[in-house]
Amino acid sequence: MLVQECFNARPDDTFLVTSPKCGITWLKALAFTITNRFRHAATSDDHPLLTHHPQDLVPFLEMPYRQLQPLADLEKLASPRLLATHMPITLLPPSVSNLGCRVVYLCRNPKDVFVSLWHFTNKVGVDYTMPMDKAFELFSDGLSPYGPIWEHNLGLWKKSIAESDNVLFLKYDEMMAEPVKHVKMLAKFLCVPFTEEEVSHRVVGDVVHLCSFDKLKSMPINSSGAIDRIGGLPMENSAYFRTGKVGDWANHLTEEMAKKLDAIIEEKLRGSGLIF
Repeated sequence: MLVQECFNARPDDTFLVTSPKCGITWLKALAFTITNRFRHAATSDDHPLLTHHPQDLVPFLEMPYRQLQPLADLEKLASPRLLATHMPITLLPPSVSNLGCRVVYLCRNPKDVFVSLWHFTNKVGVDYTMPMDKAFELFSDGLSPYGPIWEHNLGLWKKSIAESDNVLFLKYDEMMAEPVKHVKMLAKFLCVPFTEEEVSHRVVGDVVHLCSFDKLKSMPINSSGAIDRIGGLPMENSAYFRTGKVGDWANHLTEEMAKKLDAIIEEKLRGSGLIF
């Protein structure tokens, strides 16, 4: 509510939006590296990603808890700002839409989202570990952080169709399969397209490599230590990097669970054109 009422968007703001555990850490790393590549080459020995967790390079709108850390911190950032949020479109501050700010949305197969969310929740210092079958029932009923994942996806999907110039809708699976293609697409949308010279010098590949899951996971800044990014809930930096694999759900969900969630998602997205 504080963010909705007090945050003032700027016309040149870019917002990275995902439902939790859909690849926001990767998207932050990519967007930051792409937009800052003229100051920090992806191959440089002092690139910020080597010394800063991706989560700390692009601030969230709603975190840390804004009653603890005022939004004034975001006001101090120089334009153009790169910001992130897990909030669905229905909760974004009105100024984001009114000013036509750029929005990059990344979604992921809901089955992989559930498995990743379950593992992450069990890592972040919560005393009670919820059994997977119970957590699955809640997820299937739409009881998730930031609301039902199908509503989260559908809101930005419809927005991307209506306002394709302002909203870039990406799928995690497709980006993992063709990272170079999607990094070029992302750079173009962010108004910093790669030049022919950059392409010929394999700058795109350098960005992809630096921001790859394996590279990020191996960095000391991401594999050790803990930081409180929310407010009262310190998390290990390594908690943001588990496997990052497409289709990992098959190692955790029963056939019955997979079919149930597939049926729910199909029903909820029917007629929209969005499929997983």
